[in-house]
Amino acid sequence: MATLEQSFADFLIHLGIEKNSSAYTVKSYREDLTQVLGAIREQLAKPQLQPGDWNTRSLRAVSAWLHNQGYAKSTIARRLAAIRSFGKYLCREGILEANPAEALRTPRQDKKLPHFLTLDDVRKLLLAPLAVPQAPNDPMILRDLAMLETLYSAGLRVSELTGLNVPDVDLSDGVLVVRGKGRKERLALLGGPAVVTFKGWLFERSILLREHHQEQNEAVFLNHRGTRLTTRSIGRILNKYLQAAGLDPRTTPHTLRHSFATHMLDAGADIRGVQELLGHKSLATTQIYTHITTQRLQDSYRKAHPRS
Repeated sequence: MATLEQSFADFLIHLGIEKNSSAYTVKSYREDLTQVLGAIREQLAKPQLQPGDWNTRSLRAVSAWLHNQGYAKSTIARRLAAIRSFGKYLCREGILEANPAEALRTPRQDKKLPHFLTLDDVRKLLLAPLAVPQAPNDPMILRDLAMLETLYSAGLRVSELTGLNVPDVDLSDGVLVVRGKGRKERLALLGGPAVVTFKGWLFERSILLREHHQEQNEAVFLNHRGTRLTTRSIGRILNKYLQAAGLDPRTTPHTLRHSFATHMLDAGADIRGVQELLGHKSLATTQIYTHITTQRLQDSYRKAHPRS
């Protein structure tokens, strides 16, 4: 019979090929479950594990260990979700009869409202690239403007931005084809300013690709060498402009997605429409932004109403 470690390797292949999960998702499962398997090996003092070692007792001990290590509730919840998924796979393959992870309790999550930028903050951020001294002569300024405008205008995840290819872009209608979680496709919309900066960048992009003899590269957003930008690079670029604009350093590319959703709902957009634009599977995920707008209304009421 295969060891648990061998089944784990097969599970990762199953995620990548059969489930069509993203490389980031597979990486997260690998890291989470590698830690869990290591904890069980240490607990049982065994160099290798058998399927029978993946039982309720061992998994409860791992759960207790995660709590004792002081991990955040969100981290523990993610580890437990990975444990459940692996157990489900073991049952599907006939390796286990029942999933022992079903007996585990996920810690109750603290409700944290996502950080977002005000409209004024967004304007400052989008003006920051134009204030760079070399802005008039640096084609990468147009790239940075197009990236920031697109993140905010379309409410994209940063991985969706880096994954954009030229055939995914229809600037005549201001529409993008975006591949979200699980590589599920959806349409995203671009506003007027985003379309303008996008056109400017695509012109400079074609020059850059010719210089580096990479005309076959379909990636929209490129680095100086003419290759696809990474999510980490976009984070560094954003940090540069946050510092220049004097904005909250907690801001990440995902903050612009939060800001997009918050401002849409503030302006009266239909929540189901926002859900579709964000690519959320569940409406409950989108509803977190209604809590933000409600809280802001309550704060305004308490400050302004004489009998609040």
